[in-house]
This record gives sequence, C-alpha cells and structure tokens, in this order.
Amino acid sequence: MKDFIVIVLVIIASLFSLPCHTQAEKILAPKLGNISWISGNWKGEAFGGQTEENWSKPSGGSMMATFKLINNGKVSFYEIEIIREIENTLILQLKHFNNDLKGWETKDETVDFTLKEITENKVIFEGMSFEKVNDNEMNVYVDIKQKNGSIETVKFNYTK
Repeated sequence: MKDFIVIVLVIIASLFSLPCHTQAEKILAPKLGNISWISGNWKGEAFGGQTEENWSKPSGGSMMATFKLINNGKVSFYEIEIIREIENTLILQLKHFNNDLKGWETKDETVDFTLKEITENKVIFEGMSFEKVNDNEMNVYVDIKQKNGSIETVKFNYTK
C-alpha cells in the first residue's frame, strides 16, 4: 500500500510539473494570415515624441508599413517596413530615412529580422517583437544597439 501511495504521489507531482499551454501560446504557422492583426493605423509615443506606424493588410505575399517619429512638431525620421513570406517563413525588413528622405542604409542594404515564433497574440522576430494587447492596442519591442555596444529594448505602445 505504501508503494502505491508513493506511485500516486509521483504521478500527481509529474502532472503539476508538465507545461501548461494555453490557446494563446500555441505556435502558429509562419503565414501572413496569422499576423494580420498587426494591420492598421497605430499611434503612440517614443523617443520623446509621437510615433505613427501604418500597416497594410496582407496582400501579394507581404505586409507593408510606414513609420514616422515626430519631435517638436517636425519629423525626425521615417521607416519603410515589410514583412514577407519567403521559403516557408517570414522576414521583416526595413529601411530608415532622414526627414528629407535621404536613406540611412546603402541602396541595396536592409535591416533584416528573422522570424523566431508566432503565437495567437505575438510575433517574435530576432530583435523585434509584436504583442497584441487587444484589438485596439499593441506593443512593439525593438532591440536597439547602443554606442557602448549594449542592447536596449525599446517598447512602443500603440493604439488604433
């Protein structure tokens, strides 16, 4: 009887130690349709100013966005971003521009973020993540390399 109780306790303990996956944590296929909740006109604050990020709905195998940062009533910089399906995964690519549209990257250079994982409410790229808070709010987390070589993660909280 003592051995039976020990076995039951071991089984119960093992059940409590198993990972509990909710629907929100389910890994989704790397398809644009699974991240279409990113689309929309988003506004927030970061870097001491107002930010705008406008994402299109998926079409033509991609989603496209524009970003702008406004400080003291003037544009500080712009970005053009795309997320596209390639080789059974997604990639996020972007280019930066000064307020006069002079590019930061060279003509053929892009800043690329490879996909790590998609769940119902998150899209995680290497260096940038999107988190759906609700239908009208999302957070974007961007890893930014500092002059001293360290990485700072900047949070952009957006509302529609």
